[in-house]
Amino acid sequence: MDEMPSPTDATLSLRDVTKTYVLGADTVHALRGITLDIATNEYVAIMGPSGSGKSTLMHLIGCLDVPTSGSYWLEGHMVAEMSESQLAEIRNRRIGFVFQTFNLIPRANIFHNVELPLVYGGMRKAKRRALAENAIERVGLADRMRHKPNELSGGQRQRVAIARALVYNPSIILADEPTGNLDSKTGDEIMALFDELHGAGQTIILVTHEEYIAKHALREIRLRDGAIESDVTTRSQRRAEL
Repeated sequence: MDEMPSPTDATLSLRDVTKTYVLGADTVHALRGITLDIATNEYVAIMGPSGSGKSTLMHLIGCLDVPTSGSYWLEGHMVAEMSESQLAEIRNRRIGFVFQTFNLIPRANIFHNVELPLVYGGMRKAKRRALAENAIERVGLADRMRHKPNELSGGQRQRVAIARALVYNPSIILADEPTGNLDSKTGDEIMALFDELHGAGQTIILVTHEEYIAKHALREIRLRDGAIESDVTTRSQRRAEL
């Protein structure tokens, strides 16, 4: 790993990050000089219209892609200096992903879906069981542990995905349109769960185009044409009432 110090003591720091794609004869500048810090226990919404760069930024933060230029530090380590095995470990242990489509294994029950990151990490069975059961209990599905995904509602399946993201006690929960496949009432229930997790100390980054979802966060970063248009600390009425 690189020995250069992180510019701050934030959980993650990006400095002048760009991402460029070459598509045939065209060059697409997906990100244009992104600089930001996100601290431990922040609750951040990344917003922007289609093509603004928010999905690209999510992929970089989640170590699913690398910048074309600029620097990204995660927990004080420069990501560009990490090996593939180190990046895989980061994605498995330090960042919990929650996707719009749940990404559950249909033939596996809820317990096995949640313990999967621990299996990949080579953890012993007894410890896997304790951590997986604890994560499932945290999202309120202890009585559904042996059910399969097709036996659950959409909201319950998203709770399973959140439990899987939590199972390693990651530094960051990174959620991409987490209510996109849910009705409004179920979406509100999922966002209430994120509020609870933040209240318990979890760092949460939401990528969304929905204003009402973003209002749960305490900071809104808006992108346009690959650049930060605004970065505002907010306190919505909903959060003020909690």
